[in-house]
Amino acid sequence: MASTLICSETQSRVSSVLNRDVKQFGKKFMFDRNEETCWNSDQGECQWVFLEFPQPVQVSELKVQFQGGFSAKTCRLEGCPKDGDFTVISHFYPEDNNSLQISFSLFPIQEAPAVHKVKIMFENSADFFGRIIVYSLDVLGGKAS
Repeated sequence: MASTLICSETQSRVSSVLNRDVKQFGKKFMFDRNEETCWNSDQGECQWVFLEFPQPVQVSELKVQFQGGFSAKTCRLEGCPKDGDFTVISHFYPEDNNSLQISFSLFPIQEAPAVHKVKIMFENSADFFGRIIVYSLDVLGGKAS
């Protein structure tokens, strides 16, 4: 059974924050389970979210909720071991709406390798300026053996 892989020891980074206003639009708001807060990227191509887990994991599912009009059109999930290079695990194509999108039904992840780090690349945006707005993000799976 898949469970959330994001815990208090998971380190995260993002490509940018709108106007560098981390108090209002910072990365922490993707994980706070508050539907009124969000991470808002600044403008530009190929925004991303990076997560480093405290132990090796196998990703089986992604859950992401965008703001309609500010969603990614093309995404890829990359992963790597602790000291390795990133490789592509999956490509996915979210819908441009406000609903919670779950990779299990929309963009299944097949046979993911054990990884310490993942990078979710939002290759392009529905927004003309390239901004991405994410209200919630969760990575599910299990600990790798």
